[in-house]
Amino acid sequence: MKDSNSNIEKIRKHRKPIPVQVHYMLMVIPGFVWLILFSIVPMVGIVMAFQNFSPSKGWFGSEWVGWENFEYLWRLGDTRQVLANTLIIASGKIVLNLLVPIIFAVLLNEVRNVKFKKTVQTIVYLPHFISWVILASIMSNIFGYTGVVNLILGWFGVEPSVIMGNADTFRQLLIGTDVWKEFGYGAVIYLAALTGIDPNLYEAAAIDGAGRWKSIRHITLPSLIPTIVLMGTLSLGNILNGGFDQVFNMYNASVFSTADIIDTWVYRIGLVNMQYSLASCAGLLKSVVSLIMISASYLLARKFADYRIF
Repeated sequence: MKDSNSNIEKIRKHRKPIPVQVHYMLMVIPGFVWLILFSIVPMVGIVMAFQNFSPSKGWFGSEWVGWENFEYLWRLGDTRQVLANTLIIASGKIVLNLLVPIIFAVLLNEVRNVKFKKTVQTIVYLPHFISWVILASIMSNIFGYTGVVNLILGWFGVEPSVIMGNADTFRQLLIGTDVWKEFGYGAVIYLAALTGIDPNLYEAAAIDGAGRWKSIRHITLPSLIPTIVLMGTLSLGNILNGGFDQVFNMYNASVFSTADIIDTWVYRIGLVNMQYSLASCAGLLKSVVSLIMISASYLLARKFADYRIF
């Protein structure tokens, strides 16, 4: 009995403890399984972009056409318009979703009433969690023909108009509503960065006679530059992401000329018109460009903001 106990004690003494990193690696395994099943395995469908795909024949029975789908895609008149719409809408969202949260975070940081600051931050933070299915209905009640905006304009003698059916202003409506939804969530990052600024800098500036605006200009904004550069460079990967959920739930046939983006066009071509090969071709081109932009943004973030993933 004593020998067995001594052997157990020897084993316990000589047994090496499991490194802490192993536990974290095990926790990552479900994420990798999810990634493989739902992101990597479906990439086999890329082959449809090089075929005249027919669901009845499948991947192995469909005719191989090589680059013909890409050539046909470029000859289509809609392609350039859809690409231009995507770039304009996505660029507007990237720029304003970078500037508006910065301005809001800096102004909110100057508020001294803590309860008021937390209340405002919570209110502007909530729209981020609302689905575009719900928000699209809200926006139609606000900007529709019988909506709140036309009602207010009617008080001043302005004739009601179909705001959500006006192709000339629909892009601005998309960008504005997206910024309204996301700027509170984006401001959280900058508010967190503001907490890392040394308060002694503000005290020294106040002693030297600097007011709030000078403190913001010479202390707050320079301290935010690394975070701004990081967020700006990482957002470049969304240059072809116009926001399918938002556009699909808000647009209509009268604004296709200015609101139709790559994602909604692929949806109509692939799922509605059943041109699977052409839709796969457009989706593949978007993915390749997005991969290049994401890689470039990561390199820029590592160079200018010292941001590293690996």
